[in-house]
Amino acid sequence: MTKQFGAKKAVDDLSFTVRPGIVTGFLGPNGAGKSTTMRMILGLDQPTSGTALIEGRPYRELKNPIRTVGALLDAKWVHPNRSARAHLQWMAASNGIATSRVDEVLRLVGLSEVAKQKAGGFSLGMSQRLGLAGALLGDPKVLMFDEPVNGLDPEGIVWIRKFMQRLAAEGRTVLVSSHLLSEMALTAEQLIVIGRGRLISDSSVQEFVDRASEASVRVRSPQLDALRSALTSAGLTVKEPSSLDQVHPTLVVAESTTEAIGEIAARNNIVLHELASQHGSLEDAFMKLTGDDVQYHGAGTDNDVSGQAGGRSDSMGGALR
Repeated sequence: MTKQFGAKKAVDDLSFTVRPGIVTGFLGPNGAGKSTTMRMILGLDQPTSGTALIEGRPYRELKNPIRTVGALLDAKWVHPNRSARAHLQWMAASNGIATSRVDEVLRLVGLSEVAKQKAGGFSLGMSQRLGLAGALLGDPKVLMFDEPVNGLDPEGIVWIRKFMQRLAAEGRTVLVSSHLLSEMALTAEQLIVIGRGRLISDSSVQEFVDRASEASVRVRSPQLDALRSALTSAGLTVKEPSSLDQVHPTLVVAESTTEAIGEIAARNNIVLHELASQHGSLEDAFMKLTGDDVQYHGAGTDNDVSGQAGGRSDSMGGALR
């Protein structure tokens, strides 16, 4: 898919597939086009060229959209004078869904006790939960969430992580965008990463991290000078940690293994107090691979990206392609 706004390409020839049974993270720098892509998948924006499909069909051709795909793009779109229950009852009535489903989804997202309160008085976290309830109302096979952890406290973030993983384990297709990279590393199995509207990576979380990370080994010894000399003599690159612990002297050895360093230390009769492999984080990998695609530097909100979606039906969930 491509989406042009005047002279600007918000989405640039973007193609990917989101498969059932796993949580797929949708990442990109500010202004990358994530929200634009999600809006095109849901038929809210029309692509300049290309197609977005849900279970093999454009959104506008779905007979019962709310029963096929549930989405949370804006937690604050609810009428402020409607109660949580009234809002969901309206959605249910307009889509031929039993009223009993309203109370069921309110329980699922933990809003039963505030169901009669007006949505306008909800915190952002409570609004996110109400948005999740709306997305689940039709028991859809495909779920799309744009920044669903915004406004949630730590307990709520852990809850939504497990919630999304449970939905995926049921065979549903789950696509979620987030700026909390450490949380995404714990939530998603697959990552779609875009920058300036173009696809940067479509891989598992581990493959993405490994692709951008340099393997290293952390080694601690009371004989630091002798260890450093032995390692450099063996042709290894030795780095001093940025915050060197003077009480527990430590070195970081790039592109090596614990076995190789242990053998060098043994040959030189050097005592080791710690020897551990180090791997990069999702945040490190993301910054390295998307650094050239950042449009807006400094503090700000995520403006989105682009992509193409479509699908086939597999088990419970349908793919987005």
